Amino acid sequence: MIADIVFLNGQFLPLADAKISPLDRGFLFADGVYEVIPVYSRQPFRLDEHLRRLQASLDGIRLPNPYSHAQWQARVREMIGHAPFADAQIYLQVTRGADSKRDHAFPTGVAPTVFMFAGPLVTPGESVRTLGVSAVTAVDNRWLRCDLKTLALLANVLLRQQAVDHGCAETILVRDGFVTEGAASNVFLVKNGVLLAPPKSHLMLPGVTYDVVLELAARHGVPTEVRDILADELPEADELWMTSSTKEVLAIATLDGRPVGHGAAAGKPGPLGERMWQWYQQFKNDVMRTGRDD
Repeated sequence: MIADIVFLNGQFLPLADAKISPLDRGFLFADGVYEVIPVYSRQPFRLDEHLRRLQASLDGIRLPNPYSHAQWQARVREMIGHAPFADAQIYLQVTRGADSKRDHAFPTGVAPTVFMFAGPLVTPGESVRTLGVSAVTAVDNRWLRCDLKTLALLANVLLRQQAVDHGCAETILVRDGFVTEGAASNVFLVKNGVLLAPPKSHLMLPGVTYDVVLELAARHGVPTEVRDILADELPEADELWMTSSTKEVLAIATLDGRPVGHGAAAGKPGPLGERMWQWYQQFKNDVMRTGRDD
């Protein structure tokens, strides 16, 4: 469900009245970028970090930002005000705009298209969180600029559908023998009490939740290694998590039909994941209470 009021090219207006040209390059070429910002109790979570990632994506596709950082902040907060949900997700996208013809080269003198809407933020329920979810692995066959949050998500769509086809919640991607991320999430492993995370590179999206998890691990003294993770390490993991703005910190209990973990704990969310989820909730509560997430 999307809120009735959306933002399009400088105006807040009813969704039914929002019209975009079929010649828009976002429609023709997926020539644009996007962000999804979680909102708790009408407080945007890590807004500055999301806007900085938006800027990095725009820079990566050579599209000038139509708004300043302060203007984006104001528009996002106004969008939150129009939303009927206290907990929401704000989706925003910027395309290279609508030219009068279809040509791969960048158009000149064309204004970008800016679109934004609010939807309810639905995080995993208690039963899902306590049982964990299932995932499958697949070859990461996406392009080489996965660090840019672009509209060109067909590969992610197909990879995510692989999980759905197997009754799973996520697909964990492997490129050249190394774990990169999930089709719509970042991935963490726990082995012998050490939290393992793939390093940021052009092969994965720099997740905002990924950053928060690493910050919380450092704050609470969790041994952490940010390094390349072999796919062969996945079956040996004690715990496996997926993280994102909507999934927060969610345990993967089964991978490729086999339980994650060892012994009596196999196939169940692990203790470090539970503690990280609690730390994450406390961090959120602090943000909601103070309006600050630094």
